[in-house]
Amino acid sequence: MAKQDWNRPTHFPLLPNQRRIRLLISYDGADFAGWQRQKGVVTVQELIEKALYVVLKEEVNLFGSGRTDAKVHAVGQVAHFDTSNQSIPVEAFPLALNPHLPHSIRVVEGELADEKFHARFTSLSREYRYYTKESVHYTPFERGRVGLVGKLPPLELLNGYAKVLIGTHDFSTFSAAGDQSHSRIRDLYESEFSLEPSPWGGDVLIYRVRANAFMMHQVRSMVGTMLQMGEKGEPVATFEECLASKERLKAGRTAPPGGLYLWRIEYA
Repeated sequence: MAKQDWNRPTHFPLLPNQRRIRLLISYDGADFAGWQRQKGVVTVQELIEKALYVVLKEEVNLFGSGRTDAKVHAVGQVAHFDTSNQSIPVEAFPLALNPHLPHSIRVVEGELADEKFHARFTSLSREYRYYTKESVHYTPFERGRVGLVGKLPPLELLNGYAKVLIGTHDFSTFSAAGDQSHSRIRDLYESEFSLEPSPWGGDVLIYRVRANAFMMHQVRSMVGTMLQMGEKGEPVATFEECLASKERLKAGRTAPPGGLYLWRIEYA
């Protein structure tokens, strides 16, 4: 079970006559500069807020469970907003919003939430998955949706690295230069590689990781480093030293964004 961060706020008051709507959202991130609204670029948050304005006839702020970077995908992003509009049944929000969104963004579910719910601050854990294939099995249908390597390292060795990451650690080694986190300590609950047949041919390597939170580019940095060390046959002890060093220069390459998916957000 994921740990609750007791330093987070636990109550998020609604204004009189407002209701809080929780959305489950999926998107193909290839065409977007990430989740968070930014000037001069197209983002997922911005497009959904515009669709909400069309439907609700009022401006609302959409709060996501977390940011995803440019070209990163989501299967289970969660977001919420508060509205004074009472006319739309909560379960009808997918039908109301999706005609006003590009096909690369789908609102999957809508449900009512109370004042104790916040998409970001009441989440217990986040699960990401990263998909990698050998370039010899790459197809045009997977463009921007999987990472590519010349040859997949041995699964047993990769899982030796992955096991090192489980637990509470300072993940400074895998932090991005632009990360603004107050702390680089994270609780990592699951970390595992598996091989599964791809519907487009060949096998796909899937890395599953779940933690209380992640830093900017952290998952992609961990994946890229593990794949690079695996290609060289580096022992697990070398990866342990890499994590313990807390030095960004000790990490390997950062895996490209197209293979990364925000998979699931856990709440109490």
